[in-house]
Amino acid sequence: MVCGGFFCSKNCLCALNLLYTLVSLLLIGIAAWGIGFGLISSFRVVGVAIAVGIFLFLIALVGLIGAVKHHQVLLFFYMIILLVVFIIQFSVSCACLTLNKDQQSQLLEVGWNNTNSAKQDIERNLNCCGFRNVNKDETCPATCSETSHCSPCAPIIEEYSGMVLRFVGGIGLFFSFTEILGVWLTYRYRNQKDPRANPSAFL
Repeated sequence: MVCGGFFCSKNCLCALNLLYTLVSLLLIGIAAWGIGFGLISSFRVVGVAIAVGIFLFLIALVGLIGAVKHHQVLLFFYMIILLVVFIIQFSVSCACLTLNKDQQSQLLEVGWNNTNSAKQDIERNLNCCGFRNVNKDETCPATCSETSHCSPCAPIIEEYSGMVLRFVGGIGLFFSFTEILGVWLTYRYRNQKDPRANPSAFL
């Protein structure tokens, strides 16, 4: 059977959804590991990571069942959801790759001002206090606060923010292309007949 036939499309779609399943379990595992070892104390951050992992797992499960059973309805909804996810992820990935230094700085400051538990995690792990200025009237979990020789967190975060955004944008861009590949495979697979089925039956 040449690649491009029914069984090749089915196997490729199953393999792609198994990859998504592994990625989703890895995402959930990393979030649980981070909070288990005390690296992350923000339940909001962990909750978002776990929610994204569960959502990806459910999409992969729908795609896997649809591919194995050649279920037209499941494959249709899988294709639509995957297309929507592709559009959102592609847009976010492009935004991550095109942000300049000023935009990164503004985005980091907004994030810093809108979270408290994650802020304390950053101060403790990076051993810094405050974002742009060290406020001695505020409590700081960093060890440097005991000696009163702390530096602001902004320069440390900004040093790595560009590299992190490029990494996240690149990973997101890579997976967005696997999603559009999944949409194309699903569309083609839905319109193919199973050679083992009744030749006179319609899909």
